[in-house]
Amino acid sequence: MRFDPPLEEGRLLRRYKRFLADIETASGEQMTIHCANTGSMLNCMSEGCRVWFSRSKDPKRKLPGSWEISETPQGRLACINTARANALVEEALRAGLIAELAGFTALKREVAYGVENSRADFRLDYPHGPVYVEVKSVTLGFDGSDVAAFPDAVTQRGAKHLRELAALARAGVRTVQLYCVNLSEIRAVRAAEEIDPTYAAGLREAKAAGVEVLAYGAELSPEGIALVRRLEVLA
Repeated sequence: MRFDPPLEEGRLLRRYKRFLADIETASGEQMTIHCANTGSMLNCMSEGCRVWFSRSKDPKRKLPGSWEISETPQGRLACINTARANALVEEALRAGLIAELAGFTALKREVAYGVENSRADFRLDYPHGPVYVEVKSVTLGFDGSDVAAFPDAVTQRGAKHLRELAALARAGVRTVQLYCVNLSEIRAVRAAEEIDPTYAAGLREAKAAGVEVLAYGAELSPEGIALVRRLEVLA
């Protein structure tokens, strides 16, 4: 995924009301931009940290830009725009970069499934049957650790998705929980049990039911983002 034009750099003044961020650009301009992240963004930002944003070309848009990347307190880069995760995964799937999911004949997005009114991020069709894939964007890292964690806040929706995937797996349908790790300098990912023990327990139950758990890490820069390598998933 290439940013055209490349992202502009600024400094974070504050994030508030979940979806708003005030920044100061390199030229000294102060502006309010959109923050496409509903999570806590724990360890993804600090006052005065470097940020990179895209400007909108739509004159009707209320806010002039979107916050895309943040420099974390640990000096890593994190893509905080969670809307990018599915696009990154789709790009990697179509390029055959996710070896475990290669060879599909059709790809569909936002497919209804399960009994709890869920929509799978992707359904991949193969000659032997479909595969349902849920994607989660991971940006939570800690000092001195190259292991990222998910989630960064309690997620009832995430737990629901694990239940839905597990139910399909028990019925003999292949299902995958895919973590898109949008954080640099990471080698592995784990469940953040200290933040959401219910989600962590759900992940263990899903794996026991036959849900495949994969993680792929991104390479990030103001010019673009791409999934480049498989990461270890820690129990």
